[in-house]
Amino acid sequence: MKSVGLQKVLKFGVRFFVIIFAVVGFFLTAAFLAVKLHITDDPGTVNFNDRYFQEIKDKYGKSTDRDDLNLNRDEAAFFHHVYALGQYYPANSCYILSAYNRTHNLTEAVRMLEAVDAHMQDNAQYLNEVNDFNYDEKTSAVKNKSVFDWMNISEWNDFKLAVAKDKNLIDSVANLTGVESRLIVSVLVGEQIRLFNSNREAYKKWIGPLKILSVETTYSLGVTGIKALTAKTIERNLKDSSSVFYLGKQYENLLDFNTLSVGEERFKRLTSYENHFYSYMYAALNIKQIMKQWERAGYPIDNRPEILATLFNIGFEVSVPKENPVVGGSGINIKGKRYTFGAIAYEFYYSGELFDLFPFEKSKFDFNNDPV
Repeated sequence: MKSVGLQKVLKFGVRFFVIIFAVVGFFLTAAFLAVKLHITDDPGTVNFNDRYFQEIKDKYGKSTDRDDLNLNRDEAAFFHHVYALGQYYPANSCYILSAYNRTHNLTEAVRMLEAVDAHMQDNAQYLNEVNDFNYDEKTSAVKNKSVFDWMNISEWNDFKLAVAKDKNLIDSVANLTGVESRLIVSVLVGEQIRLFNSNREAYKKWIGPLKILSVETTYSLGVTGIKALTAKTIERNLKDSSSVFYLGKQYENLLDFNTLSVGEERFKRLTSYENHFYSYMYAALNIKQIMKQWERAGYPIDNRPEILATLFNIGFEVSVPKENPVVGGSGINIKGKRYTFGAIAYEFYYSGELFDLFPFEKSKFDFNNDPV
């Protein structure tokens, strides 16, 4: 009886597995035939902007260059387009403008805009704003010029190449003094542009050809034009804790001398042709001491580069804190136009020129490192 029961169980098991394999075989065969006969092909989904994408492809073809386009007009149209987008989606507008500023690839930047425009086709007001663009060919001649006329002189391009060589020195001084590099360069600009414009023979002989900064060795000293008397005052202010210009103990030894021949050492450190470190150091400390004086008097000017530059130029003796200081300083004649030292510093500071080398810091002073 047991053997008969066992045989029935085995027979049932065999039939069960045969049926299972048959079912699996059926589905595998069916799947194979479905693939071969394309029965299971997914027709996919056609994007509703497919025609728009095709138009963009046809517009650019296989090339990513825009040599056949009027780059003056296209760049102006690009900025107009970015501005229009910024009224609706400022985040996307900023991304696109940032990409263009980093790469200067107008083709790709425009295509970024067109990717956005695919989602703006129902916004008639936006499209009208984008299309409301007028370009006057007569204005294209000023494309590469600055609104600040004095930056259009050939000496300005030479200055930019020259100051770039001193970036590490300027940044080093900024780290030691807590004075923003761009602010240091702002006072350097006024002094150098004045010299470039007046000392034509010196400019022709070595400043222009060698792309170097002019080093003064007579009434004013170094590349930032620090007077000997001013240098002495800066040194004294560092040590005198009772002075309104005192910066704190951590700054006291920044200008310590290594020899007993202080006058000679001061002259050499400021007039060195090879190393302008001390020119920048004295300039930075001068600015910071003036800033500290006005801050203590209740008239902060830490965000007034034009006032700081004016006072740097005219001297400690006329630095009198008050509510409404005026911008001025030495007059500078450039190509027939007259400017003031303070205005030159201000225009450079906010011009965007050399921003890749000397950007804005969160604070123009201290970098959260000022002594209490």
